[in-house]
Amino acid sequence: MNTKYPLLNTMLQDMAKQNQLYRPTAFWEYGSKLLIDELEQYDIKDFRALTTTRNFFVPGYSAVEYFENPTKYDFFIDELDKLVADKRFTTRVQRLFTGYTSAFNDYRILQASNIDKIPYTNRVSESKVGNPIEQNEFNGRNFSRSFLNYLLGLNFLKQNVDTKNVKTVMEIGGGFGTLGEIFLGDERNEAFYINADIPPVGFVSSYYLQEVFGKENIADYNDLKDLDILDIETLKEKYKGLNITSWQVPKLQGKIDLFVNFISFQEMEPEVVKNYCNYIDKLEPQYILLRNMLEGKRKQSDHFKAGVKEPILGDDYNNFLPNYKLIARDSEVFGFVTEDGFHSQLRIYERI
Repeated sequence: MNTKYPLLNTMLQDMAKQNQLYRPTAFWEYGSKLLIDELEQYDIKDFRALTTTRNFFVPGYSAVEYFENPTKYDFFIDELDKLVADKRFTTRVQRLFTGYTSAFNDYRILQASNIDKIPYTNRVSESKVGNPIEQNEFNGRNFSRSFLNYLLGLNFLKQNVDTKNVKTVMEIGGGFGTLGEIFLGDERNEAFYINADIPPVGFVSSYYLQEVFGKENIADYNDLKDLDILDIETLKEKYKGLNITSWQVPKLQGKIDLFVNFISFQEMEPEVVKNYCNYIDKLEPQYILLRNMLEGKRKQSDHFKAGVKEPILGDDYNNFLPNYKLIARDSEVFGFVTEDGFHSQLRIYERI
């Protein structure tokens, strides 16, 4: 498949030559085709406003349909406004539709739970790269759902462990680069960030972080694809962050302080996640922070394509990470208890 993006073409061509462990599994095999088609039809500078990206890796608080057809919802609000005497009620309903209420609730938890230590997060504000259509401003700072999800996860980490030495951070399947933006967005963190992902998502995160921090500071696949070894300490001297591909994970050498995965492991099959965990273990992070569905992701079927063949449950990580112990988990405060029974749980592991 050829696209109008040279870097994406190179990534896709090279991925086709890789072992199946580093290629899209059922969920992303379905999703990647939709994402590439939409990126080809529109432009990457608008990726946070596109329907498919918002369904797959640009999470929001509102229904996806709201911003596609707000007049349909506005009609409901206008009719409701005629029925109620207290106009504040209409405002509350409108804020539910836009996601503002949910966003503000997460922001309140963020403010109440923050601890002023590494990683510092009280100054960071999300950029507008990608033209987001759902982003809220609180006290002069911008927040999307992705931004608040990661910030709450980091607060959960700071509540439970000593993070003063957490400076080299890695994740696999990091969406469009939110965690990197948070760590690199405050120089007090003295952070180095690594994200590994499959195309097209890895292509998008490269674009995002290079737009935010500059191409000279964020390495992409073209910068690193010919290296046989990705020595972390050496690359720190040249870059603030790396966007590598899934098949480059085995090339990493060195040590990291924190490994993070938010949701994307549960979108893979168990043998793929187990393989990644083996390589993460070799990098010896002191802590691992995971966000997953407590009940596992829904199975793929003829009527539901955006699923997996075999769901991964929270306790499966206990087997995938034999050199780590689970020290904390949460769904109700820092995670998310959902209406459909698929609850988002945060889990912290510490190296034994």
